[in-house]
Amino acid sequence: MTIHIGAAPGDIAQTVLMPGDPYRARWAAETFLDTPRLVNEVRGMLGYTGTWRGQPVTIHGSGMGMASLSIYANELIRDYGAKTLIRIGSAGAMQPHINIRDVVLAMAATTLSTPSSGIMRELSFAPTADWSLLHAAWQAATTRGVTAHAGNIYSSDVFYDERPDLNEQMTRHGVLAVEMEAAELYIVAARYGVRALAVLTISDHLLTGAAIPSEEREKSFGEMVEIALQAAFPDA
Repeated sequence: MTIHIGAAPGDIAQTVLMPGDPYRARWAAETFLDTPRLVNEVRGMLGYTGTWRGQPVTIHGSGMGMASLSIYANELIRDYGAKTLIRIGSAGAMQPHINIRDVVLAMAATTLSTPSSGIMRELSFAPTADWSLLHAAWQAATTRGVTAHAGNIYSSDVFYDERPDLNEQMTRHGVLAVEMEAAELYIVAARYGVRALAVLTISDHLLTGAAIPSEEREKSFGEMVEIALQAAFPDA
């Protein structure tokens, strides 16, 4: 048990999927895992552990933003022995060739700042995904016939952005999409020597204004969860 996670020793699997929304964690666990059981609900941040094709999996909410995710990623790795952490979440497209409901696999994550910036000081650290997870996720998406894009994303530390000039430069430099957590996840994973990946569903488009209706989001996110699970267990 930690300050933010009430799970008992052995309750957390070595493979953890991390949606931002705790209710999406519950939906994903009940939809994709066999015999899921609630292992954490401290501060309303839900975590469930079950199995997928016989493999132990925990699906645990991260909260919104890098500061929140950093808390849970640190404790899941340091105190519960998590070895593979995959963010599953939504993102806003920043390139015209990316469409609503496409999946983006984050090879790298550009950011202005993260909670780990104080450690890095003057160093401009480049947060990147684990290659084995990225490769397996790409293969899973291809096998499933899902339109996927792999490349650089932007992890923003604010939701209501007031920098259209910055967005323009990121679009110009090929950044695929924007979200709010992956960069810190990749840095924390690097610090502890574990694997991390962000698998993201495009829920809205910064250039066109298109968006998935709220009532359709869970159905649209299903492919993302399956890709994440297959990436974690490519031989299952």
